[in-house]
Amino acid sequence: MPRMQVYLPEELYQEVKQRGLPASELLQEAVRRELHRRELLAEADRYLEDLVDEVGEPSPRSVSRAETVVRAIRDRDAQAEAG
Repeated sequence: MPRMQVYLPEELYQEVKQRGLPASELLQEAVRRELHRRELLAEADRYLEDLVDEVGEPSPRSVSRAETVVRAIRDRDAQAEAG
């Protein structure tokens, strides 16, 4: 298996050591998740490009409505986390 040198801020390094966590496994999982997250973002971008090609750019009114919905969802989620 190839090796890679990774730098961690001191506080993360100390936390990993104090807890006796398997740093290599943690980092592998973090990299896997980040690669997966980026692939999902790329797929979403491709989907949106295809959608715009199919139906055209959203109107300013549609964008405004979507932003309102997103704000409402974020507010609801923030309240759920706080309460």
